[in-house]
Amino acid sequence: MTHSDENRQELVRAGAVPVLVGLLSSTDADVQYYCTTALSNIAVDFDSRRTLAQTEPRLVAHLVALMRAASARVQCQAALALRNLASDAGYQAEVVRAGGLGPLLGLLQSSHTPLVLAAVACVRNISIHPLNEAAIVDAGFVRPLVGLLDRTDNEEIQCHAISTLRNLAASSERNKLEIVEAGAVTKCRALVLTAPPAVQSEMTACLAVLALGDELKQPMLAAGVAEVLLPLTRTKSAEVQGNSAAALGNLSAKVGNYDPFVKTWSGPAGGLRGFLGSFLSSGEPTFEHIAVWMILQLLESEDKRLYSLFMEAPEIVEAVNRLAERQPNNNASSPPDQSSHASQMAVPALARKVAALLS
Repeated sequence: MTHSDENRQELVRAGAVPVLVGLLSSTDADVQYYCTTALSNIAVDFDSRRTLAQTEPRLVAHLVALMRAASARVQCQAALALRNLASDAGYQAEVVRAGGLGPLLGLLQSSHTPLVLAAVACVRNISIHPLNEAAIVDAGFVRPLVGLLDRTDNEEIQCHAISTLRNLAASSERNKLEIVEAGAVTKCRALVLTAPPAVQSEMTACLAVLALGDELKQPMLAAGVAEVLLPLTRTKSAEVQGNSAAALGNLSAKVGNYDPFVKTWSGPAGGLRGFLGSFLSSGEPTFEHIAVWMILQLLESEDKRLYSLFMEAPEIVEAVNRLAERQPNNNASSPPDQSSHASQMAVPALARKVAALLS
């Protein structure tokens, strides 16, 4: 009955939730399974989660306990129920407070794919809460999550694992360093070019976050990250293109040694020259912003080799000059999205700075 929205809402209104929660304490594995399944489906709905939060204070503790049940299918449904509950910030924090990380880590390292998928999906939701990030890292999740990137047989597991790592990386330099030391960059470099588009999107987003770490830029470049990001700026997915370009831009800021950028000027896949020229002429404000900002970082490095390469690329110089002369479009009748609008307003000013350095 809980597979349809209408039935789920009717069950909640009829008072079925307290009965289902009470039956979680049953010693019968079938009863446990069907009750966790029903509660997992009910927890898909926002209003139902709000009702559960107000009326069932022991629900999370019951589900955490069931992740240690003898039955694998009960464990799986308990993790899935917690994943659905953890769509909300309050439940994200409560799962950690209730001791959920220990059993989730165990399920994450199971040989049973459905258990792994349920656990990593739950951890992904939990990792969204900023107060959970340190607890997840300290509980020992980083290396197992990096290991799951090798699960090329299961796109969902890969996506959840790398998205969790990205969430963890965003919170601190310490987390970024631990993720890199666990081999995440090496694995992404090896896998990303042949990964499905959804996995590519998550991997490039994670690399863009890691590339913000001042101490990690040089090791990432030395690992050959630029060589795999450049081809991905030409892929069909705009999201993958943007993430890859953002990662390259982050790597270019105050890196110290600009040899990798000189090395990749012409290749692979057209190299930096091709990527920057394409983004400058894309007509997409966010892409233009990334390209102009990155050129500014490269020129402000005062590396004479890069300056010479830019001066020998007339298509880039001309594109920058065009952008520098462009008037921001303030047409309120069709407002762009917020990030695109911010980029549109910033591009001419950045382009003028670049044009001055190239003049």
